[in-house]
Amino acid sequence: MERGYSILERNWRCPIGEIDIIAADGNELVFIEVKSRTSDLFGAPESSVNARKQKKVASTALYYINQKSYHNRNARFDVVAVIFQEGAPRIELTRNAFELA
Repeated sequence: MERGYSILERNWRCPIGEIDIIAADGNELVFIEVKSRTSDLFGAPESSVNARKQKKVASTALYYINQKSYHNRNARFDVVAVIFQEGAPRIELTRNAFELA
């Protein structure tokens, strides 16, 4: 919300899968995958959004678009990475993290 997004849905589920956050950024739909870790020992959180996960999120997003009849809106996929360390968590946003394949 600090970046100007309007949150439309949180933890939206359908028979295909779940999307952590669905937001609007102007007239654009944004499907956001949130990944968190307590350290980056096993890689950055966003690295776990691999091709398989991207395909699942994209399929779920298409289901959402069809359900809500948002065919006339552009969409993108963002990833929010959260690393819980001492003090405040580190939060990083990757806009356009991947494209609909």
